Amino acid sequence: MKITGVSVDRKKRALHVEVGPRALPFPFAMLRVIPTSEDPIVDVQPDPELGNQAFTYRLRSGAEDTIHLDAVLEVNRDPDYLQEILLHRLTVEAIAGLEESGLGKRQVARLLGTSPSQLYRLLDPANSNKSLGQMLALLNLVDRKVELVVEATRR
Repeated sequence: MKITGVSVDRKKRALHVEVGPRALPFPFAMLRVIPTSEDPIVDVQPDPELGNQAFTYRLRSGAEDTIHLDAVLEVNRDPDYLQEILLHRLTVEAIAGLEESGLGKRQVARLLGTSPSQLYRLLDPANSNKSLGQMLALLNLVDRKVELVVEATRR
């Protein structure tokens, strides 16, 4: 995912970050360098030095900051992003559990009923193309307890 454009909405006190066909709001209150009416944003654009994975904004005073796309996705509770973060956290925990368990990777693959190459994909933190069920089975095997808590959120 790349940022294709960013615009300022002074009335709503937010930036609109264009990611593909969507425009996601990012409130001024979430910025580290907060604009004011005396020191407004004068320039904002995707940052090509960061592969358009972030945008940089500058205030009239010359103060500037860069915000990564992950922050925008987190504020907007993007489901794909949240799933990717959850899988990453579970993977890190599975790696730690595997190291502590003393089990060999081939043995774990056998116990899971899968191939070693599939186990390596499960243990790859960068791979977000794995199922939650697979991760839960692996975590259970390496003595990790996973609890799911569902709470109402307020916006």
